Amino acid sequence: MNEAALNRFKGIVTARDENINLVEAALVVASNEYPDLDIYACLRSLVMMADELQLLVLGCDDTEDIVETMNRYIFDELGFSGNLANFNDPRNSFFNDVLERRLGIPLTLSILYMELGSRIGLDIQGVSFPGHFLVKLQRDGRELVLDPFAGGIILDEDELRQRLKHFTRRGRRRWQLPRLLQPASNRAILARLLRNLKNLYFEAEDFEHALEMVNFLLVLSPSELAEIRDRAYIHDQLDCFRAAIEDYQRYLLLSPEADDATYIQTRLTDLKLSAERLH
Repeated sequence: MNEAALNRFKGIVTARDENINLVEAALVVASNEYPDLDIYACLRSLVMMADELQLLVLGCDDTEDIVETMNRYIFDELGFSGNLANFNDPRNSFFNDVLERRLGIPLTLSILYMELGSRIGLDIQGVSFPGHFLVKLQRDGRELVLDPFAGGIILDEDELRQRLKHFTRRGRRRWQLPRLLQPASNRAILARLLRNLKNLYFEAEDFEHALEMVNFLLVLSPSELAEIRDRAYIHDQLDCFRAAIEDYQRYLLLSPEADDATYIQTRLTDLKLSAERLH
């Protein structure tokens, strides 16, 4: 674990949510993988992009014209796009790689879109839409929902409801679209980024990297039960018996009636015996 990255991340996310520098925090997460990463060089490149974009939107007459200009600049001129060919590549979630390779997933391309938009004075917020992160632009009393993964296209209500059909189960009550379009907090966006990476590492059984992502998540939310349990499991897989015991015990302390409490109690007994044999 890159302790310097973790400490810097902690310093960023302890601010009020609206004061969290989302891009810097995402780059700090990436610096855990790339210890020599020049975060300030990445930030300077974004400033240069925003300066160019600012000049391009000066002559725009309306909101749709601004969106069209942004999309043309980001996706046509700069060449950013969604990585459909290798969606699960972890580099799609490391923001320095996104800037360098011009490839990302819905979340990281949305972070880019939000950052450039905010730097030219636009109110663009992230939206944790089911299955696919989006952004929304509020201007002149209007609200437009956009999909940066699809080149920044504007999504109307019919299209949004069509997308929701993939997540509607029989017998489930109807999705409330306005609720789903509420802006995501900076902490929620960072948590989604980290969970994306954690899940990729879990699937690859790369428990060392998964552990690092969980440690970042527990900086965001120290009492998050799922992350405490997952860290215990990871420690268990890595034969870090005492660390696993500590996290399992904390999990049970915070959630004694959890559905998996019986299993974890049994696992704790086994782990304590294993730890005793080491001494």
